[in-house]
Amino acid sequence: MKMKRRDFITLLGGAVAGWPLAARAQQSGKLPTIGYLGASTPSLDTQRVGAFVQRLRELGWIEGRTIAIEYRWSEGRTERYAEIAAEFVRLKVDVIVATGGAIPAAKQATSVIPIVFPVAGDPVGARYVDTLARPGGNITGLSLQQTDVASKRVELLREAVPALRHLAIMANADNVNALRELGEVQAAAGAFGLAATTSEIRRAEDIVPAFEALKGRADAIYVVAEPLVFTNRARIHTLAMAGRLPAIYNSREYVEMGGLMSYGPNFPDLFRRSADVVDKILRGAKPADIPVQQPTQFDFIVNLTTAKALGLTIPESFLLRADEVIE
Repeated sequence: MKMKRRDFITLLGGAVAGWPLAARAQQSGKLPTIGYLGASTPSLDTQRVGAFVQRLRELGWIEGRTIAIEYRWSEGRTERYAEIAAEFVRLKVDVIVATGGAIPAAKQATSVIPIVFPVAGDPVGARYVDTLARPGGNITGLSLQQTDVASKRVELLREAVPALRHLAIMANADNVNALRELGEVQAAAGAFGLAATTSEIRRAEDIVPAFEALKGRADAIYVVAEPLVFTNRARIHTLAMAGRLPAIYNSREYVEMGGLMSYGPNFPDLFRRSADVVDKILRGAKPADIPVQQPTQFDFIVNLTTAKALGLTIPESFLLRADEVIE
């Protein structure tokens, strides 16, 4: 009886997942390898990495058996990106997974090794890809479309803080995606008739002085999220609360820590879907031909305990629109 190749692969339980690379790996004695460039730290990125690795397993890529993953972490320090990317090139990994601000360093390091981004603010605007439909080059992944939802976040903050007249915007001035979103937030603030003050940071040491400079000058704060901010989110939340500044962020992790609210794509879902892109590449597809995908799930999370601590009365109609209310 003839056995279909698909059935044969299933019979082996994924042991020959990604046939071309698996065959090559068998000859070289080396497993197909992913270079994972984490922009934060292992402990802070557990949920997202877990979603990525779990999806790989479902697709037959089992760490240590059918694939190897080399993890490196920048810990929010942008200067680490270039050296990690260069190390992955030296290691001759088969795919580099890099997020946000790390993408330019990976792109600079190689035009040959496929690069997959689980999250990127605006990959076309940042010139990572030619178009979303046809990326071209060696890079593809998932776009956050952060600038598209900036206005929505400002609108939600206005609803939650009726007295809002002066908005502070905190952003990493060394991150191109953060600067692009900053421009959108400033435009949205102007459209809503709000005065806006920009608070620029470049490193962790800038965060405390940035909040000190905002004393008495703002009614709420929009935090432009990226790796430096994500890594230092506990410090940012503490300072925002000390300054009695209601804050809006882009993901639930900030609200779970005590931030007032967040609105943005579901990040674990994006990381999970990026594993599908990696799978296609390991099975022979070219990044240039894999369209950049966009978020399909958006989460709106509100921390009612924080609202009460800030003296805010959140209308029931507002809370009913939230995907989750933390009490």
